[in-house]
Amino acid sequence: MSDTQASGQAPLVEMRDISIAFGGIHAVENVGVDLYPGEVVGLLGHNGAGKSTLIKILSGAYRRDSGTILINGEEVHIENPRDAKALGIETIYQTLALADNVDAAANLFLGRELMTPWGTLDDVAMEAATREVMGRLNPNFQRFKDPVRALSGGQRQSVAIARAIHFNARILIMDEPTAALGPQETAQVSELVLQLKKEGIGIFLISHDIHDVFDLSDRVAVMKNGQLVGTARTGDVTKDEVLGMIILGKCPPGATPGPGAMDTEGLEVEPA
Repeated sequence: MSDTQASGQAPLVEMRDISIAFGGIHAVENVGVDLYPGEVVGLLGHNGAGKSTLIKILSGAYRRDSGTILINGEEVHIENPRDAKALGIETIYQTLALADNVDAAANLFLGRELMTPWGTLDDVAMEAATREVMGRLNPNFQRFKDPVRALSGGQRQSVAIARAIHFNARILIMDEPTAALGPQETAQVSELVLQLKKEGIGIFLISHDIHDVFDLSDRVAVMKNGQLVGTARTGDVTKDEVLGMIILGKCPPGATPGPGAMDTEGLEVEPA
């Protein structure tokens, strides 16, 4: 149980009994996960386990076949990415989707530029807003005039996250945020995540790096073959136990089993 769960705070996100099939093959089958304010939930599983498909349903990239999504306790219908953004859900993709040839402010307002009363770009207002959000997120960031191609991987992550936060995201989906980053840049991303948690933002973290997930996540949710193996607080399970969930679908004693779990003897278990 996270601090927000312990305080009785309602979940930011509840996904219940989510299913989707492609050509008769169940990519996600009866999966339920939740996310609380100021919490990081790591989503783990092999390629094809269903974790990316599940999160694409939340981001509006896919429409679920069945199941329910609640945001702040209210049922919502997410038909496309615009619906997700309107609900405060933003995705930070591994590629970051930044325009390399322009600076941080131009990226922050890409497609949503501020204009002066005379119909020209309001560069002053956009830079001021960028400095304000960066001051909250990464006070050490100073390279406001440089094209983002000149920034380090950690600084580029800062720009991508700042863009989401400025437009009032409360739920972030982070896809492999430290992939191809060195130790120093990975540490920068960890600091960003801690700052986001302080602001009450909930984060779904998709990663293949189990060390990354244990360093950043409050809980883990493991998927295999389109089903949820189980969820657990990172403090209640070991990395080896989580690897057993990923590879074998076995649920250790410290985890809450899902419909796709087996016990340590390899037998199916009933979900809690």
